[in-house]
This record gives sequence, structure tokens and C-alpha cells, in this order.
Amino acid sequence: MTIATAGTSLYGLVAEYNEPEEILEAANRSRKAGYKAIDAYTPFPIEGLDEALGMEPTRLGWVVLIAGIIAGLGGFFMQWFANVEFYPLNIGGRPLNSWPNFIVITFECTVLISAFTAGLFMMGRNGLPRAYHPIFNTPNFESATRDRFFLCIEARDERFDLGATRSFLESTRPNAISEVEH
Repeated sequence: MTIATAGTSLYGLVAEYNEPEEILEAANRSRKAGYKAIDAYTPFPIEGLDEALGMEPTRLGWVVLIAGIIAGLGGFFMQWFANVEFYPLNIGGRPLNSWPNFIVITFECTVLISAFTAGLFMMGRNGLPRAYHPIFNTPNFESATRDRFFLCIEARDERFDLGATRSFLESTRPNAISEVEH
């Protein structure tokens, strides 16, 4: 195991692992040890890692559902208003409020606004766009997109103590532990 040190303004300690099972076990142990400001960086999703990190379920689905319902109702009302109130045309004795004709536009408005809401809410929740993050200073971090798994315990955690946290991470048997500066 190698240990790398950085400057004075510490962002956190990062441990590097080879296997998904190792980072899952380390994340579980970190939560049991009382650390709350922890995050994991992996090349693919790992089942159970969100729970191990203590992440709460997102409300994204509810936000998208509400936006879709509002958009669908708005699309339907837009067509109803245009055909019944604003410019009524009685052609061949057909009803002005011909709702089967409104289904396509209503559906398209629902899907369009739901997709935009999901994308924008997700970007805002993830703090994007972000051109720089301190975690990028971690040695060998480019491997997080290929074949390595990283667990970060941030210095802002109330239980964070440089020596004790380093000893804790060493007990999880990582490949390397790095101090990451801001």
C-alpha cells in the first residue's frame, strides 16, 4: 500500500480498491464507524452501495410525475381553449371539445416537460455543471472510469481526524490512501 500526501487545505482521505466487493465492505464499515460525509466513485453502479453510503431515496420521480401531470393538463387546456373559446369552428356538426383529437398533443407535452424536468432537476441536484472538483486531485483517479473503486471520507465530517481516519481506512486494506487537497 502506498500513502500519498498533499498540501495544507485538506478535502479528505481517499482509499483506492480493486474490487466492487471491497468498496462495498469499506463503505458499510465506514457508516458503522459513524462517518457521514463519505462518497464512492466507481466505474459502474454497485448494488447496495447507495444504502452503504447512507444516501436517502431521491424525490426525482415525484417531481417528474407532478411536472408531467401539469404539462399534460396544460397541453389539453391549450387545445381546448383554442378550439372552444378562442376560435370555435363548427365544421360538419362536430363537437368543439373533441378530446380524442387532443390526445397526441397532450401526450407529447407530458413527455417533453417530464424529460426536461428530470434532466434539469438531476443536474441541479448533482451540482452540475461543475468544471472542477477536489477529488480530481487524487492520484490515479482517472481509473475510476475504468477499473478502480475509490472511497472518500471528507474532512468536513465531524468524526474526521487525520490519524484515526487514516488508520481506519488502512484497516479496510486498500491499494492506496491519498490525502486530497482543495
